[in-house]
Amino acid sequence: MKGLYLVTDRGLCGHRPLADVVLQAIRGGASCVQLREKGASTRAFVEEARRIKELMAPFRVPLIINDRLDVALAVGADGVHVGQDDMPYEIARKLMGPKAIIGLSVETWEDVERAERLDANYLGVSPIFATPTKTDTKGAWGLDGLARIRAFSRHPLVAIGGLNAANAEAVVMAGADGVAVVSAICASPDPLSTSRQLTDIIRAALQKRQGSR
Repeated sequence: MKGLYLVTDRGLCGHRPLADVVLQAIRGGASCVQLREKGASTRAFVEEARRIKELMAPFRVPLIINDRLDVALAVGADGVHVGQDDMPYEIARKLMGPKAIIGLSVETWEDVERAERLDANYLGVSPIFATPTKTDTKGAWGLDGLARIRAFSRHPLVAIGGLNAANAEAVVMAGADGVAVVSAICASPDPLSTSRQLTDIIRAALQKRQGSR
């Protein structure tokens, strides 16, 4: 779970089809896409997930479904991302199977400690900075909080919350393996170039961090 991680937001895409934004992000270097459809009906979510999965197939980029295990199973998605108030991780793993990618959000230090006992594929450290796209959180971690988690956790870390080209390097240097963005790409007038820029920043920062060890 390294690199640029796109989390979708249909509302931020404006008049552009969500599929177009996803495709541009992948062409720009996104290594993972999480489909998030908070307000969609189950049928609409399944139909959209099928379209996006078919679109992504030639690129071999994993499709992660936010929250909804039923949708992930229905479309054969690569994995699911669950929060602390969603399906318990142990049940999600049992239903999805050992090969599925399962990410788990951590919003408190207690979440981080509990996650250490789980075989999650990555932890979603949420949020790093305050963001209008996610308001139901328990406070921002900041770079110091992220670094503390990196020093403690054995899991890959995907940072999310207020991230963009201006702070992506700092987030990676603090310990993130993946940088998840929402508005930085979905609201961008040019998702392709924005994704390329972010991908280059993240890749360079990961190399820099590796070299400093």
